[in-house]
Amino acid sequence: MSDSSEYATFWEHLDELRARLIRILLAVVGLTVIAFLLKDQLFGIVLAPRNSDFVSYKLLGVPDFSIQLINTGLTEQFMVHMRTAMFTGLLAASPYIIYELFRFISPGLYEHERRYAILMVGAAYVMFLIGNLLNYFLIFPLTVRFLGTYQVSTDVANMLTLNSYIDTLIAMSFMMGVVFELPVVCWLMGRMGIISGTMMSVYRRHAIVAILILAAIITPTTDVFTLFVVSFPIWMLYEFSIFIVKATKM
Repeated sequence: MSDSSEYATFWEHLDELRARLIRILLAVVGLTVIAFLLKDQLFGIVLAPRNSDFVSYKLLGVPDFSIQLINTGLTEQFMVHMRTAMFTGLLAASPYIIYELFRFISPGLYEHERRYAILMVGAAYVMFLIGNLLNYFLIFPLTVRFLGTYQVSTDVANMLTLNSYIDTLIAMSFMMGVVFELPVVCWLMGRMGIISGTMMSVYRRHAIVAILILAAIITPTTDVFTLFVVSFPIWMLYEFSIFIVKATKM
């Protein structure tokens, strides 16, 4: 009788998971459709960093410039539209996705585990969004401006494709979102006793070298200013992570 009860409970959990996944899928699809229909507004935001009218350029005093995007494939513009709408829909639905998944696993957690899970997931989500915002308003615009206007000779004109522009934006947004999870990961590793604030302080110089390498990978430019702009917030994240790890031991 006990085995039958456990077997039924397993299928009940499976049905609940399926129902939540269906709701998540509907939310993502619905928001993707909305983003797809709002094409002018969506690409007004996405394509803004290609002109010197963008707010970040004005604040930094960047000289006037404009990058002309081209399309080289028959279906490229439509596929870019679809991909951008899907990324936007997924990003917009992410709070609901986290909510549904947490509601599924939370009954199996103890009260103190639930509090830690809420704190960790909430912090991870906020840091991911901050990374995306920093990328959109600062790192990606500087990268676009440098690479989009860079010329080995005035005889060679730049012809930046729409597909390349969007792929770079999405990839850099994801990378910066992941990089900004550093404090959360360090906090978790500190709680597990894997690292300590003292250890991170001792290896600070090694971390700075690694940060510079990471910044060079994220923004493959020879512009020292851009490299500094990217590496500085990551270094600040590392210093903040040291503080977080030390605080967990108190």
